[in-house]
Amino acid sequence: MLTIFIVASVWLGLAVVSTILANRLKISMALMEITVGAIAGFIFVKYFNPDFMQANSDWIKFMAGTGSVVLTFLAGAELDYHTIRNTFKEVTLVGLIGFLSPFAGCVLIAYYLLGWSFQSSLLAGVALSTTSMAVVYAVMIEYGFNKTKYGKGILGACFINDLGTVIALGIIFAPFTYKTIIFIFVAIVTFIIMPAITARLTKVYGHRTAAIRTKWILFVLFALGALALWSGSEAVLPAYILGMVLASSVARDEFFIRRLRTLTIGFLTPIYFLRAGFLVNLSVIFLTPLPFIILFVGKVITKIFGLYPVIGIFKESTKERWYYTLLMSTGLTFGSISALFGLTHNIIDQNQYSFLIAAVIASAVVPTLIANTWFLPEHLLEAPMADEEIPQLDGLNGSNNK
Repeated sequence: MLTIFIVASVWLGLAVVSTILANRLKISMALMEITVGAIAGFIFVKYFNPDFMQANSDWIKFMAGTGSVVLTFLAGAELDYHTIRNTFKEVTLVGLIGFLSPFAGCVLIAYYLLGWSFQSSLLAGVALSTTSMAVVYAVMIEYGFNKTKYGKGILGACFINDLGTVIALGIIFAPFTYKTIIFIFVAIVTFIIMPAITARLTKVYGHRTAAIRTKWILFVLFALGALALWSGSEAVLPAYILGMVLASSVARDEFFIRRLRTLTIGFLTPIYFLRAGFLVNLSVIFLTPLPFIILFVGKVITKIFGLYPVIGIFKESTKERWYYTLLMSTGLTFGSISALFGLTHNIIDQNQYSFLIAAVIASAVVPTLIANTWFLPEHLLEAPMADEEIPQLDGLNGSNNK
């Protein structure tokens, strides 16, 4: 236990440093955590023992995984049914193009420019087709866009984009078995009964016992996550849908959501983002940077060329178009999951995995940094909806909220 406490203190120390730097440099805290994690990983590999940080230990994986699952649930809970219904055409079209454009483009780039096998190229296309729900949602709540129609539309498009990625990964590589059928059936039943059970628990016990809703939601998230992993899917997918199902009830209690955000962003997601950066092998990237550059530029360019004209149909403001497009160009969770899937199933080798992971993480950092620096649609935050308490929460502010 002594070693675990020491390692945990180092991880959280890096999280504190990331928060201070994010505030000083006026950039997103999530992006700073990824950057600090990558620098820490390089230092430990070069000068110390990288195994000391236990980045691949089960307990760190569990902490990071829990952070991504709960953050994804919160992102789903932010969706407003009426907003999504009113912008259904926009969300669906942007999400589908956001998946198809980089998928097709990156498959061709990996196959013809990098000379990868067709299977490896397909895997690269899947991994680089994603949009990072974790990064986008962290940015949304950091600036207050999560309470605007504009921000809710982006989150909805992210879901459609990542749903396409998950389906593609399953159809192309993962076998459809009886486990998949069981998972889908149990998940659908759970989504149907969850609102009624949650409302009942809240009414009877919500104000009598300590954090009954938090315990209940975490229990369901872990149970569905376990079932998803058992079936060959990923734990974050049911988490997002569960958040959407409970959006009309749980999300109405701002005090409860604030407490759950504080737990998640103050403790869990720093491990997730720091670990994502820590796993990047910067030495390999420095020695042979060309494949990484080609994959990263390919992902971002194909996203921009596919999305900017489509988003222009729905958004007149130049800043809104570019901000929307650049945030949709990010990648992290499903991209890293897809790359790891390819490595563990011998679809790609270790070097290809390193290039893909580096490109995925770079796409989480660079487009978001550019978007927040030059294309932040500040005029949307001048509306009354932006005057929420959320930016005042301890741990949510990596940069100045407008």
